[in-house]
Amino acid sequence: MPSSAPDVSTEIDVGERLQALRRFRRCTLREIAARSGLSESFLSQVERGRSSASIASLRRIANALGVSMADLFEPDGPPGPRVLRRADRPALSFGILGRKLLLTPGALHHLEVFAGELEVGGSTGAEAYAHGDSEELFVVQSGTVELELGGEVFELEPGDSIVYRSSTPHRVSNIGQELAEVMWIVSPPSY
Repeated sequence: MPSSAPDVSTEIDVGERLQALRRFRRCTLREIAARSGLSESFLSQVERGRSSASIASLRRIANALGVSMADLFEPDGPPGPRVLRRADRPALSFGILGRKLLLTPGALHHLEVFAGELEVGGSTGAEAYAHGDSEELFVVQSGTVELELGGEVFELEPGDSIVYRSSTPHRVSNIGQELAEVMWIVSPPSY
């Protein structure tokens, strides 16, 4: 007797998907554990397929990763529209007196957007850095910054933008007298 169930040719490995999303977000198991309220060892076991997660646990993990439950089961599907609230942005300290916030709410394959805040005298670090070989658009939203880019120096003010390859060593410094807010748009993601 033929089955009325659809023929599913591929099975989604949720553990592998969780690990891929976590790595894409550049998060550690410890960070996801802290955000989700689940233990690091449990998360590790789920990622390696040694333990199963309940729907409630998967929901907590998805929220910690900033993705929808559906994203956990659609490895190749495009992410649907979703809002990332200001208070929920993953943030990390970086450089000297700096903070970087991820603005892209899902695991996008072709684009990554970060907002940055540099305190007066702050910078992305003592040395210029490079990452990957992506196109990078840098936009100043407030304050005055200096961008060192491959041996050249650019003074940028609110509304100014510049495009360069992320493989070119670069460093941003706040040379103004107020908090500088900037944005990086990187395609494809290379952080």
